[in-house]
Amino acid sequence: MVPVRVLGVALDSAQQHVILLAPLPGSSVEDGTVLPVWIGPPEAMSILVALEGAATPRPLAHDLMVVMLRQLSASVERVQVTRLTEGTFYAEIHLRTPQGPLIIDARPSDAIALAARTDAPIAVAEAVFAVAGVPEGAVEFDARGDDDRVEEFRRFLDDVDPEDFQG
Repeated sequence: MVPVRVLGVALDSAQQHVILLAPLPGSSVEDGTVLPVWIGPPEAMSILVALEGAATPRPLAHDLMVVMLRQLSASVERVQVTRLTEGTFYAEIHLRTPQGPLIIDARPSDAIALAARTDAPIAVAEAVFAVAGVPEGAVEFDARGDDDRVEEFRRFLDDVDPEDFQG
């Protein structure tokens, strides 16, 4: 496993959200290599909110998960992106519980959102980096900063009405 940090959340040239994971110094992956993981807009905003330490009027789903884990005396020990199969990334959330260790299958976006909220370490399988890692400058991204995206999300939350989601 290669220990990584979240380099950022960005929009690619097709306006799709992507998390950029960068190996920590001293890892087995070449310097300047990043792992782009494409995610949905809600997950991107959830990760940004956690990384920026922003407050939301009501808890987001990942905030609720952290509260539930605490109430159950469980904690996130680590998060691992374990494989890439047919274009889909897979991850695991490793929990420490009173009953012993527990591993939960998860989407990388959810696992990373939890790690960002709990300061849990994130790692990626070397085989995943070998297949999907790219040089840091290889993908074009929207130049807007994370602060702009968090502010845009806050405005959305201020204006959203429950009726907007009724079918």
